Amino acid sequence: MRKVSRHLFYSLSLLAATFLGGCGLLGLGGSGGDGGELVGVPGREGWQMVQPYGMVPIPAGTFHMGQADEDPASTQINFNKQVTIGSFYMDDTEITNNEYRQFINHLLEDSVSVLGEETIMTEYYPDTTVWVRDFAHHMGDPIQDYYYWHPGYDDYPVVGVDWEAATFFSKWRTAYWADYRRSIGEVPMPSFRLPNEAEWEYAARGGRDMAKYPWGNPYIRNSKGCMLANFKPGRGNYYDDGFAYTAEVASYFANDYGLYDMAGNVSEWVLDDFNPASVPVVWDLNPQYIDKRTDPTSSQYDPNIFPKKVIRGGSWKDVAYYLETGTRTYEYKDSARAYIGFRNAMTHLGRSSGGEF
Repeated sequence: MRKVSRHLFYSLSLLAATFLGGCGLLGLGGSGGDGGELVGVPGREGWQMVQPYGMVPIPAGTFHMGQADEDPASTQINFNKQVTIGSFYMDDTEITNNEYRQFINHLLEDSVSVLGEETIMTEYYPDTTVWVRDFAHHMGDPIQDYYYWHPGYDDYPVVGVDWEAATFFSKWRTAYWADYRRSIGEVPMPSFRLPNEAEWEYAARGGRDMAKYPWGNPYIRNSKGCMLANFKPGRGNYYDDGFAYTAEVASYFANDYGLYDMAGNVSEWVLDDFNPASVPVVWDLNPQYIDKRTDPTSSQYDPNIFPKKVIRGGSWKDVAYYLETGTRTYEYKDSARAYIGFRNAMTHLGRSSGGEF
């Protein structure tokens, strides 16, 4: 840095003081006990990132996003691309029926206290009729009657929740924890949200770059012949993995990041809009595809294009191809299905070297 003589420094200081005095600003320096120095704003709370209950840390890193095996369907929508992902936290399991019930009950309590009657925005209730509507000529009535309501299914992944409901759940969860932290004098943590597609795939691979499945390559059974996920092993065969429908969360081994059911059980909503040509156009650092044509606030909005959202991971009713870490598919954002659930992510604030946890 170029040095300035003491005489010149004092001359400039006097000139500045004279000028600022004319603007009514003279006298501010040092009024806060800082000696006129730039020291920042005093009294700011300290900060320490807290790992949320039920979440696991996902370190920052670089990986090859996209297909890890051949593309038998010839979709040509998941070409490989090297991207970097910042560190974040992710739920170790899919959101369960009982966890979602906490959200619904809290909304109900709020509506009672505010309106004096049991009213609630019913669009956030899980749609239990999906068990009958999603499959033709299927006796889904027993599942419809018991899956969400019965305590026997408390630890099963919630389904029948569309993308909007999953997003609103994330906002509620953020506000719920922030309110508690403020009550004990702590600073709120970052927001809960759905993971973006790249984060989801990066987390699913568990640090195994180019892994076909969350557990590695290339088989869907272990050395003892046991299935490694809940899916459809063959035509008309749903039970070889031990479950005809969904399974209790964490029924299978976790991947190397400690995440359960990143393949099978239920597919999962992510943040991204779906476009078969999005991979080449998104950035290579924390990519997320946002389709401006489906955003009513955008000048590019086209009401004839209905929003599609990416879903990942495959489900209990899918064949093994949809369990692969690089397989992409979608559903319309207002569609609730018997095979789609979700889990939350949270951005980690702080050092992003991969060794911050």
